Amino acid sequence: MYSFIPWLLQLLFIPAFAPLCIGLTRKIKAKFQNRQGASIWQPYLDLWKLFHKDEIISEDASWVFRFAPYLVFGVTLAIGASLPLLSTLTRLPTGDFLGIVYLIALGTFFLALSGVDTGGGFGGFGGSREMLVSSLTEGGLILSLFTLALIAKSTNLFSISAVMLAVPSFAIIPAVLAFISFCISMLAESSRYPFDNPATHLELTMIHEAMILEYSGKRLALMEWAAANKYLIFISLAGNLFYPAGLATTLGLGSLLIAFGALTIKVAVLCAGVATLESSIAKLRIFRLPDLLFTSFIISLIAISIIA
Repeated sequence: MYSFIPWLLQLLFIPAFAPLCIGLTRKIKAKFQNRQGASIWQPYLDLWKLFHKDEIISEDASWVFRFAPYLVFGVTLAIGASLPLLSTLTRLPTGDFLGIVYLIALGTFFLALSGVDTGGGFGGFGGSREMLVSSLTEGGLILSLFTLALIAKSTNLFSISAVMLAVPSFAIIPAVLAFISFCISMLAESSRYPFDNPATHLELTMIHEAMILEYSGKRLALMEWAAANKYLIFISLAGNLFYPAGLATTLGLGSLLIAFGALTIKVAVLCAGVATLESSIAKLRIFRLPDLLFTSFIISLIAISIIA
């Protein structure tokens, strides 16, 4: 009976709490800017409004434009159900870190393709910028997770979390370096500062917003929800892979509740960290982004060389 509960909670956790994660980050940023800011529940209200609005679809749009929101949102649900969010025991075949990276790349590909599909100028340059950032991000992302795979001697995320609960002394420095590299990749994949401004509509700076500019109504709601899911997925990975304290090692209800509380605290802390970072730095020019992503790649290589 209890073996089904962790999987069900994991399936529901990401879509249920992702908008709250976005709202919390925005609220903290508003406080840094001496503003009141919207309520942390505002993203839920925005999604509710979009789901009840009519859609306008370009006559030049193909099936890709219509189908992409469902695929991008579905990919985030599949990834969320495959992560060690609450327990190290609920292991799924899709829990391999390479499978997770491929699913992220699949969602990014269709997101960029949907932006190009309508033939608009904004979607075109947004898609090309997204492909530039994504292609340069994957190296640092894969190698940062590969560092943990070398420590755990397994590519399964649940096994990695189980080993990192009692991290060996030789792996502390490589794990810290891998965490730095992962955080850089997380900011790039989540369209956060210094790579993108999630609140902008300036044509010279937007990347993610440019790709979804043609969407409206329910499909726009799915795209916004999927972006929030992706943000929470990376934050959860950062919290439960590099610092898996609190993860349940049994399937008892008490252990799962403790794991849920620990995950909530880690997500809140990391959201506060992202908000603090975004309030302290400026967005980089598009031609400066490869330098930072290459730095992430090199840091991961250093971490791997230390283990080797």
